[in-house]
Amino acid sequence: MTPNEIARVEAYLQATFGNPKITIEPIKKRGAPIEVTIGGEFIGVLHRDDDEGEISYSLNISILEDDLPSLAGLTNRK
Repeated sequence: MTPNEIARVEAYLQATFGNPKITIEPIKKRGAPIEVTIGGEFIGVLHRDDDEGEISYSLNISILEDDLPSLAGLTNRK
């Protein structure tokens, strides 16, 4: 992805989710995944797809089970 594409997708994500702390890390080496972070914490990987001239971007977010709150913690939040 070009720096222009990264800036545009980053601005889109920040506006869509109302979070200016969302950042897209520039590619460190060719072929490496493009990392998306919030406040410096890794949240996922961004991919660019060019299908017959139609460009799209997909964000793959992985959530580890260990990072999820307990069910008890969820029911006590009301």
